[in-house]
Amino acid sequence: MEIWINPACSKCRSAIGLLDAEGAGYTVRRYLEDVPSPDEIREVLERLGLEPWDITRTREAAAEELGLKEWPRDDGARERWIAALSEHPRLIQRPIITAEDGTAVVARTDEAVRDALSR
Repeated sequence: MEIWINPACSKCRSAIGLLDAEGAGYTVRRYLEDVPSPDEIREVLERLGLEPWDITRTREAAAEELGLKEWPRDDGARERWIAALSEHPRLIQRPIITAEDGTAVVARTDEAVRDALSR
């Protein structure tokens, strides 16, 4: 199990606290320092069953600068969104946990963390 975190994020700290309390084995990836490649983002999206715009923090300054709210949300724009997430990792929703069964969850709630633990 791997968890993508920003240590400054309270939801990330909460998720790690719950993983620790449950005695889960996991690897931490500080995705702002160890930036995911476009291929890694594609893989996580597949595991999540989501599209890149579904995991994009559209209220971040970089999103405003890029005008993301105006970007199309369709197959033709998918790679553009993925490139933006890789180039501006602050745009990636957090935390993301990749589960042992090959799936992943955006673990913003205790329930989502427990869901990842049950897989």
